[in-house]
Amino acid sequence: MNAVARSKPRSKNTWMKTMHQWHWVSAAISLAGLILFSITGVTLNNTSLFEGNAETTQRQLALPNDIHVNIQSWANTVANGDASESKTQRASPPVLPANLENWLDQALGIRIAGRPAEVSADEVYVSLPEPGGDAWLAIDLASGELEYERIHRGAIAYLNDLHKGRHSGVAWRWFIDILAVACLVFAITGLVLLKIHGKNRPMTWPITSAGVVIPALLMLLLVH
Repeated sequence: MNAVARSKPRSKNTWMKTMHQWHWVSAAISLAGLILFSITGVTLNNTSLFEGNAETTQRQLALPNDIHVNIQSWANTVANGDASESKTQRASPPVLPANLENWLDQALGIRIAGRPAEVSADEVYVSLPEPGGDAWLAIDLASGELEYERIHRGAIAYLNDLHKGRHSGVAWRWFIDILAVACLVFAITGLVLLKIHGKNRPMTWPITSAGVVIPALLMLLLVH
């Protein structure tokens, strides 16, 4: 009987220790991300107060002859393929030839990285959106002239787009998902710890309830 009685406090202590461990580990994992997303939540909600100065970069280049011939041949192949295929048969959007991508990466200091291209009878157009800015390039198939433009809206716009996961790539989307799971673990273990310690802190549940009721009332009554 005494052994059973002793095992109950021991199992409770193990449970509390596990909750505390999960709580601080999830807090440590999510700390930097929570700070970042809290700050960018303010900047996103008050964009007029944090407007940056956009910087525009424009370049005009002429393609080397061999690449010009190659891009013309490639564009004709793409155009003929599109004409012979229905929308249901058409595969993923075309991407630029590897030698053109490599040349563009070196000449413009950018990474095309398999971005889809739009091909018309006289032009190839590639959209290059990025966090905190936008860019594009267009190639005149007849002359081989290339025009490139990039607009960067500043560090705050960059961080705001990271907050939204806009044009941020697969790795950042994975980071956001992992951060969300860590925050969920942090919140759930926090709730369990509130229950464990709440009996000795009478204001625990009124404050916790206010944290639920206040946003619910705002959504129901003041959000249109």
